[in-house]
Amino acid sequence: MSTMSSPVEFLELLAREAAAVEFEGPLVAARAAGLPPERLAELEQARAVALRVRALLERRRRRESELSGLYDTVSDLAGLRDLDDVLRAIVHRARHLLGADVAYMTLNDDERGDTYMRVTDGSVSARFQRLRLPMGAGLGGLVAQSGAPYVTANYGEDARFHHTGEIDAGVGEEGLVAILGVPLRLGSTSIGVLYAANRSARPFVREEVTLLVSLAAHAAVAIDTARLLAETRSALAELSAANTTIRAHSSSVERAAAAHDRMTALVLRGGGVEDVAAAVTEVLGGALLALDAEGRLLARVGEIEEPDRADIVEAVAASRTEGRSVRRGPLWYAAVVAGAENLGALVLRPDDELVDADQRILERAALVTALLLLFRRTVAEAEGRVRGELLDDLIARPLRDTDALRSRARRLGVDLDAPHVLVAVGDDAIAATGSARQRVLSWATTYASARGGLAAARDGRVVLMLPGSDAGGSARAVARDLSRVTGRPVTAGASGPANTPAALAVTFQEADRCLTALGALGRAGQGASTVELGFVGLLLGTVGDRGEKDVTEFLTATVGPVLDYDARRGTALVKTLEAYFGVGGSLARAAEQLHVHVNTVTQRLERVGQLLGVDWQRPERALEVQLALRLHRLRAPAG
Repeated sequence: MSTMSSPVEFLELLAREAAAVEFEGPLVAARAAGLPPERLAELEQARAVALRVRALLERRRRRESELSGLYDTVSDLAGLRDLDDVLRAIVHRARHLLGADVAYMTLNDDERGDTYMRVTDGSVSARFQRLRLPMGAGLGGLVAQSGAPYVTANYGEDARFHHTGEIDAGVGEEGLVAILGVPLRLGSTSIGVLYAANRSARPFVREEVTLLVSLAAHAAVAIDTARLLAETRSALAELSAANTTIRAHSSSVERAAAAHDRMTALVLRGGGVEDVAAAVTEVLGGALLALDAEGRLLARVGEIEEPDRADIVEAVAASRTEGRSVRRGPLWYAAVVAGAENLGALVLRPDDELVDADQRILERAALVTALLLLFRRTVAEAEGRVRGELLDDLIARPLRDTDALRSRARRLGVDLDAPHVLVAVGDDAIAATGSARQRVLSWATTYASARGGLAAARDGRVVLMLPGSDAGGSARAVARDLSRVTGRPVTAGASGPANTPAALAVTFQEADRCLTALGALGRAGQGASTVELGFVGLLLGTVGDRGEKDVTEFLTATVGPVLDYDARRGTALVKTLEAYFGVGGSLARAAEQLHVHVNTVTQRLERVGQLLGVDWQRPERALEVQLALRLHRLRAPAG
């Protein structure tokens, strides 16, 4: 019995790469053997862990296959000899990596003004392989015109693009149904389309689109490199008498190829924009700036001052229009673009004059920078979306399947059974524009993720779940840091800690009420927790749109004369009232607490009676006075 159905069996299943269904075997055998519940629970946990490991290994195998395909493509480009062989390899890898029935590539024929089939893989129709498409026709025409990927789950029934009899007949003879097309681009110019297609209706997921875009980028580079090599050979033949010029040109081409190899390797090993900038300056010399779409600095290599914003905007616009790097005085500008989207610019101050190949190095660096920024954005958006969806599910009611929520959280490195505080950020942090809202949510996602927490947008609020027990401290830190980012005061209400998934929804509601209470108390731009506001904060959390106006009116009507009297004469009537109520109405204990004589307390309370009326100590009036005193203290908290 001791060796029957042990966790080791799951390791053996992992070792032989068993199917997922086989992991039920040890549990079935254990139940049949009548093992005790604690053993069954142990096996259940071992099976869950084993399945997670299996899924992780499967994802890594799939990722390894994709990276291997991209690496092979890069190797083909590095040793480019025959363009047809390279393009066939790229199309074949596209079909293999996406698991598609057919993959093919069309290129533009500028002389005839149409598009022709260049390479196919998996095709069985001779008619399809000989297709020539009018410019703007079919799915490929839509891709070429827009410069963006397009996918259709059913080509024949899709009315988004212009159908022609010749194209539809070729597609029908091939039996294609679902088609994905991505543009082959050189700068801002579309030179063709790379496709993956299936003979059955099925959608292509975002990762598949991204992978095909990467392969299309490599294919465009292969075509461009082949063109450059052809131009180089022609130049060598025509300028055979000018040995010095030939040598210089040859050197620049070799430098471009070396830079291309290096930047491609940067992409494969996950390098950053700083690495690309360093590679460009090492090859071309000089200094370089990498800027984002807003003109903010991404990387700086060498001594170079940032140009005026207006100069950057004009030069980048010219670079995008021409599809090349442009020169403005001593600086060269290359737009960093993805389709029609402006992602930023590279600004180079070279030590020597740039020749054509040197400009291409700068332009390829801009292309690689665009890829890196898109990859970074895709990863950040995907992770932020997953984290945001988890938090949204955790604070929603009713809460379903807490075990599944715990499992999702563990995959993100979050322990839902550890103490967490919930922080709700007010509308004052979110401007009217969608971009400002997205910026706040992006900041919150990064802030929470860096601390092992979660963030999400919900009901017009931005909500953060942060590890720890200090709700007030967390609220103040969020209000302070986010105010610096937005340039405007930010209000943050917090509650907690919550120690279980079930407690998070209630904790969020309390944080939201605390945020409302801060507004009612006139404490916009501050952070606080429900504990710090006490029962008054919980009451004010329900005032909704009445807000600070009702609080001010209540204070004025209840203790306004006392507040005014203290302000004008520098007396301590408010302090005396707080002490009096704090000791349960004992004159002697109040006097002791205030370090004054009992007669002084009596005289002060008589003055209060003159200001508020003789009935101020009746139970209902006394309660209102105490509440007003508490509100007054909360409106001006210490430190």
